[in-house]
Amino acid sequence: MTETGSAPDRTKLWRKVALRTFPLLGAAYVLGYIDRVNIGFVAAPMSRDLGLTNVQIGLTSTLFFIGYIIATVPSNLALRRFGAPTWIGCTLLAWGTVTAVMAAVDSAGALYVLRVLLGLAEAGLAPGVLLYITYWFPAKQRAWAYPVFVSVIAVSGIVGAPLSAGLLEWGQHLTGMVGWRSVFLVEGVITVVVGILLMARLAKSPATAKWLSTSERRYIQEQLDAEAALKRNSAVPARITDALKSGRVWALAFAFFALTFGIYAFSYFLPQMLQLLTNKRGASPTDVTSVLLSAIPSAFALLVMLVWPKVFAQRSAVFSTTLPLCVGTAGVVLAAMTDNRIAFLVGTCLSFAGIYTSLSQFWRIPVLGLTGAAAAAGIAVINSSGNLTGIVSPLLTGSIQQATGSFRYALLLIALVMVLGVVTVLAVGPRIERMNTESPTQSQERKETV
Repeated sequence: MTETGSAPDRTKLWRKVALRTFPLLGAAYVLGYIDRVNIGFVAAPMSRDLGLTNVQIGLTSTLFFIGYIIATVPSNLALRRFGAPTWIGCTLLAWGTVTAVMAAVDSAGALYVLRVLLGLAEAGLAPGVLLYITYWFPAKQRAWAYPVFVSVIAVSGIVGAPLSAGLLEWGQHLTGMVGWRSVFLVEGVITVVVGILLMARLAKSPATAKWLSTSERRYIQEQLDAEAALKRNSAVPARITDALKSGRVWALAFAFFALTFGIYAFSYFLPQMLQLLTNKRGASPTDVTSVLLSAIPSAFALLVMLVWPKVFAQRSAVFSTTLPLCVGTAGVVLAAMTDNRIAFLVGTCLSFAGIYTSLSQFWRIPVLGLTGAAAAAGIAVINSSGNLTGIVSPLLTGSIQQATGSFRYALLLIALVMVLGVVTVLAVGPRIERMNTESPTQSQERKETV
């Protein structure tokens, strides 16, 4: 395969790369998100057994992200040094072990310690995967690669909710532990197994992928080299210090914070939101029912995420990020203002679809303005700084609900923060896109779709 190879050959190649890399990385990402938020699935029964309040449940998220933020930048630099298979595999082994140990917690204090350790262990996964994708896919292909990959976050909600619900209901027969403890044990063991498989099967880069032919490896490297040369000619930041001193990086960090502000509030409290709303109307769903209902918005979001890149493939990253985020904001407002359970689910479906779709498109923007070590550091800074929302959002949500007896005002706060995120992306995104002009190869492939 050469530069002049036919479009169908190129299409098959990118699909081949995706099928070889995404399944294991996707499984790791799904498990990472499940292990991060499964405490929300088991919050009701665990709180009853351990005597936890909503504020304490929110605090577990805060503690997770303290460890996560501390370790993210060093972890991503280590991935660049040691390679994705080794480093990401080790992170899975570490956080899978911590998750399994959480099955034995008997106090809030022990839970807090383990949540800090879980954050430290998981810190390298998300930014590491985002960086790893840049080792394989040039900018044109990342327009669909990021959405396809980030769609696994929605998959985690679809898979995680029924899995946790099943373990809550029947886990005691499998493990001999009560349902919520079974959730931690089983999901932790699964994570360890996937970590071992990832270390054995994932290729470090195209140059080391034995399943690629020589011509295929050469073609991919030519595309990546052309993109790197274009960035060098455009004075795109390449050093770690460049990323840390860049105002655009910190602006995008805030935008990511605003974009994800609602994700963790819903992840930790959606089952309780559904229970509280339904209780007001005279019915009380079981823990399992509320967890299963919480999978509906994730399923809807997945469908939208898979369709969006195909419909708007030729639109800019800024447009493709801000439009769905506006729709997601409207969904949050609807969920906040209604007391009708159907309208609430419609609102959460819109909010999940908008947030997750904008998230999948957002990561197209930072990598346009960074390369080399700056990309590793910049992605990590944006991810870790943005993930401060994991500290702030659940804690504020739990505190506001406890003070007012309702999640309404917390949801309105989420909508306001999301509006600020839209404004920030519109302010800095176009300038980053203007830093990059298409190379001849990219122009030739403008209409190529995968």
